Amino acid sequence: MSDVLRLASDLIARRSVTPDDAGCQTMLAARLERLGFRIELMNAGAVTNLWARRGNQRPLVVLAGHTDVVPPGREEAWTSPPFHPTVRNGLLYGRGAADMKGGLAALIIAAERFVQRHPDHPGSMAFLLTSDEEGAAVDGTAKVIEALEHRGEKIDYAIVGEPTSRTVLGDEFKIGRRGSLTGNLIVQGVQGHVAYPHLADNPVHRAAPALAELAATVWDEGNAHFPPTSFQIANIHAGTGANNVIPGELFVQFNFRFNTEWTAEGLQAKVDEILRRHRLNYAIDWNLSGHPFLTHADGRLVEAVHTAIRDVLGIETTPSTSGGTSDARFIAPTGAEVIELGPLNATIHKVNECVGVEDLDRLATVYERILDLLLLDEEGA
Repeated sequence: MSDVLRLASDLIARRSVTPDDAGCQTMLAARLERLGFRIELMNAGAVTNLWARRGNQRPLVVLAGHTDVVPPGREEAWTSPPFHPTVRNGLLYGRGAADMKGGLAALIIAAERFVQRHPDHPGSMAFLLTSDEEGAAVDGTAKVIEALEHRGEKIDYAIVGEPTSRTVLGDEFKIGRRGSLTGNLIVQGVQGHVAYPHLADNPVHRAAPALAELAATVWDEGNAHFPPTSFQIANIHAGTGANNVIPGELFVQFNFRFNTEWTAEGLQAKVDEILRRHRLNYAIDWNLSGHPFLTHADGRLVEAVHTAIRDVLGIETTPSTSGGTSDARFIAPTGAEVIELGPLNATIHKVNECVGVEDLDRLATVYERILDLLLLDEEGA
C-alpha cells in the first residue's frame, strides 16, 4: 500500500461529517509537526481550523483543503460502508475519497517528500485546513484568512486540492470561480376564498410575469474566462394546502452564479428594478456566499501547474472557471495567486464516491513538482 493510499484511507475512516473534523487535523498536525511545521489551531465555534507553517521567508506557498465531508445518505445504498475505505478494481471507495480526502492526502505526502529532499528549502510552505467547507463556510477558511490578514501574514501562492479533473487526472484545473448570490423573496398578497377572487390578491399570479422575466433575461454573454451569468429558481412555495384558499404570501428562493461582468450590488439593483416595474409588494433577503475571482492566467503559479502536469502526466491541461464555489474564494481577495487542482470529480457527493488509487500517487507527484517549481531556484530545481 502506497503512502498516499494509506493516508487517504486513514482520513476516510474518520466520520468527519461537516462540521465535525473527527480527529483528522490532529493526525495531520502531528505529521506536519515532525516535518518542522509550526502548528496553530484557529478553531471557531464547532469548526476545527489548522494553520501550519514551515519557514519564515517569502514566497509563501499554501496547500489548502478541508477535512469535512457531506453526509453519506442511506448507507445501505453503498456497495461498501462509506466510512470503511475499500479498494476495488483499482479504485478507493468511501465518503470523501474524491472530495477531498484523497487530494488532501496527496498534498500532505507531496509536502513530506519535498521537505525530505530539500530540508533547507527557500521560501515557506503552509497548510490551511478547515472542517467548514461543506457546511456554512463561515467559521472556516474565512476566519483563518481574516486572522492572517490582521497580522500581515501574506500568501503568495495557494493550491487548493479540490477535485477538478473531468475525464482523466489533470485534464482541467480551476483558475477562478463564479460568484454566488442567493435571494429569498417574499411577495405579499391578500388571502381569500378562491370563489371570491375579487376580495383577494393572489401573489402567485402577480409574481409570475416578473419571475418569467427574470428567468428569460440574458444577463450577459460571459467573457474570455467565464461562462454567462445564470439565474435559477431553487425553491418556491405558496398556499395553505387547501384547494379553496388563495394564498396571502409567495416565497421564492433563487440563485445567481455570476461572472466578473457583474457585481452583487448590480444584480440586486437589476432584480429590484424588475420587481418594482411589475408593481409587487415584496421583500428580499440577500445572501452573498462568494464574489467571482480570477487568478493571474499568465502568473507563475498557473505556469507551474501547466509544466508539472506536462512533466508528470504527459498531457496538456485546461484552465477553467466552471463549477460551484470553493474556499479558494476566501484566499483570492488577499492578492494571492490561487488555483484548484485535484482528482476526478465524477463521483463527488454521490453514493459510492471513489478515486483512482494510481491517480492519488500521480497527483502527489504533480503537487511535489509544483512545489519544486515555486520554491526552488533554477539551479535547485
